[in-house]
Amino acid sequence: PVAVRSVDEKPFTQRPAAPFVTSTLQMEANAKLRFSAKRTMQVAQQLYENGFITYMRTDSTSLSEEAVRAARQLIEAEYGKEYLSPGVRKYETKVKNAQEAHEAIRPAGERFTAPDDVLAALGAEAHRLYLLIYRRTVACQMADARGTNTTVLVGAGEAIFRATGKTIAFAGFLKAYAVEETEEDGNDEDRELPRLAAADALRTLKAEGLDRSTQPPNRYTEGSLIKELE
Repeated sequence: PVAVRSVDEKPFTQRPAAPFVTSTLQMEANAKLRFSAKRTMQVAQQLYENGFITYMRTDSTSLSEEAVRAARQLIEAEYGKEYLSPGVRKYETKVKNAQEAHEAIRPAGERFTAPDDVLAALGAEAHRLYLLIYRRTVACQMADARGTNTTVLVGAGEAIFRATGKTIAFAGFLKAYAVEETEEDGNDEDRELPRLAAADALRTLKAEGLDRSTQPPNRYTEGSLIKELE
């Protein structure tokens, strides 16, 4: 007989990441868009010269009052008051010897340009990079995401199987991201599990064996090398 041995549920709270600085933008664009660091800066330069983003060479994660106001107005209008962080979020730069001459990379102006307008003006590549910056800036002033991490142990004779997953109770800042971005890694921990309780009987549909071996670390990509140097 196959049955649930135990269900362990732990609530979690997830905070949004800080706004982009040059290095984090390069890392994210490399991971999500497969842009090289050089290509990222070329496209960012194009966005900056056309007035869509603030200066793209910065090591400061702080936002101006204008940026915070624009982000919070947009959140309230697009998602509703419950998605606003209770207070203004302020981010401190962790990098030693940071110059902080410029604010973080964010959509320019007191009203953020809609991503579709960037697409019409500059094309697909600029639109994709702008969307990263736009979402990250908006998300940083949104409420925390809340949910539950679940670990289920299933007994089948002498064997014990383990399944992990999560459920999202309140999306919070994740609402600003498309589904593929919140599920970016495809980790098992991101799977949503059905409601289970200890002693629940289960039916085996299929069983397959998998060989696992320890792999050496992956070779550096531009993004992971920038992260290591940072």
